[in-house]
Amino acid sequence: MAAERPRVIAAACDGACRGNPGPGGWGGLLRFEDGSVRELGGAAAATTNNRMELTAALALMEELKTLPLHPDLRLRTDSRYLIDGFTKWMAGWKRKGWRTASGGPVLNRDLWEELDRARLPGLSLAHVKGHSGDPDNDRCDAIAVAYSRGGVPELAQPRSAGSEAVRSEEDGGGLDQPAPAALGELLTRLEVADRLASGGYALTAVELARLVEQPLARLQEREGPWIWRDWRVSPAREGRWRLERTEPALQESP
Repeated sequence: MAAERPRVIAAACDGACRGNPGPGGWGGLLRFEDGSVRELGGAAAATTNNRMELTAALALMEELKTLPLHPDLRLRTDSRYLIDGFTKWMAGWKRKGWRTASGGPVLNRDLWEELDRARLPGLSLAHVKGHSGDPDNDRCDAIAVAYSRGGVPELAQPRSAGSEAVRSEEDGGGLDQPAPAALGELLTRLEVADRLASGGYALTAVELARLVEQPLARLQEREGPWIWRDWRVSPAREGRWRLERTEPALQESP
């Protein structure tokens, strides 16, 4: 029986352009629940920043069509142009025959039409502030910038299920083995915790127990804040919990 493919739990994209218009690039990133990552990217000789933002989102949506998705997946981008056009403006543009409110033609119509056809049920767009330290946004920006400068960045690709260790000639014959499954699962949980903390989301006791891998009964005995790895876990309203990043000096064992 074929192994079940891991779901996509995070997606991000970004675009870049030198000169605007000028040489451009785009980058995209997908994270899977087994801890693996797939990166995408490309370049255009004469383009604009907005076209690269749309191109990046389109490439990821086309890729996501073929993959199992986590129900809470959102496509994260720092482009308000992409988000507003996709969620607010497009319906009006289509009613007006792809004309703006002022009567002018919609710029980048070709890409907007492709994005409209590529819509995925349940997949929403989420805004992240650019150059704010968000690791996925920063990585997509680095890929996009590299392509816009004529480079060919090395892109991460997930290993296929059941792949065997490959002997590397460059390191004298050592084994390049995939990370153990348990380590990949831990990385995924840490990434989820970071997103929950940065977004200010509250968790039920059951959800928190799954995240920190502790018995539910133990969590139900807790009353005040406590430390789990790099996060302070504090009680919220209605029996829920919130995570907050701690400074390294505050890290303790639970």
